[in-house]
Amino acid sequence: MDEPVETFNPWTVVNLVFHHLADSGLHPVLGDAGDPAVPAAALLRALGIEPGRNDESVTSPAVQDTLAELRARMFGEP
Repeated sequence: MDEPVETFNPWTVVNLVFHHLADSGLHPVLGDAGDPAVPAAALLRALGIEPGRNDESVTSPAVQDTLAELRARMFGEP
């Protein structure tokens, strides 16, 4: 049986790293050296995770449908 492909939004990686660097007293700047999502996506691939699509965010209809199903199953909400 094939394992499902794990995905993760590379912009979440960019956000995490940006804030970690800033919290460490560094001064990261977005955009001056190019699109940071490209190396973030490469890092995800190097870790065996495929970069996610933009429609996989919490606001996407598919994710909202899944969340609604989980709420209904766990809490009996309509």
